[in-house]
Amino acid sequence: MDTQIAAKTAPTGKVQTMVETALLIAVTLIMGLTPLGTIRTPILSVSLVTVPVAIAAMLIGPMGAFACGTVFGITSFINALTGASGLLSALLQVSPLGVFVTAIIARMLDGILVGLIFAGLSKVLKGKASAAAYYITGISAPLLNTLFFMSSLMLFFYNSDYMKGVAEKLGAVNPMSLVIAMVGVQGLIEAVTGCIVAGTVGMLVAKALGRKA
Repeated sequence: MDTQIAAKTAPTGKVQTMVETALLIAVTLIMGLTPLGTIRTPILSVSLVTVPVAIAAMLIGPMGAFACGTVFGITSFINALTGASGLLSALLQVSPLGVFVTAIIARMLDGILVGLIFAGLSKVLKGKASAAAYYITGISAPLLNTLFFMSSLMLFFYNSDYMKGVAEKLGAVNPMSLVIAMVGVQGLIEAVTGCIVAGTVGMLVAKALGRKA
């Protein structure tokens, strides 16, 4: 009788996945819409919101990371609309479609690819080497986010008056030099934070839940 009751009350794998996804989406929302997930800089803000995206990839898989990446993008677009995002808010007047793609689509791609990276690494790295899967995934989230975000930014806005002004201020003479000048220390901070924080937290939580990479 007790066994039957336990079986009925124990959460199924599907329910547990839904709960974990909901929790990480909530964390993504909080970080995306409050100063907790952002370090303001004069040009590009340092975003820490890729951390829950990477953790979702580790604990849930590609679809969980895709969901969190999408929510990350939506919060970025909301910040652009409300004026909270200095760069994207300014570029909204140039091309709303460009801002939509840069804010949302780029983060959706980031999420799904980070999820696929962890899924692939977990099949290749076994034993003691499995820890590397978490840290590689942790650093891949901010790196891919920067790659997709900046690629979209250059595609839609490089020839705009606003970006020409930024390029002149930074002394950039082409899209590549502008990307390097804009990303700079910001990209390094995101990469190191993603690797250490997301990698460590994801691995510890996975172990606590009895999961292996």
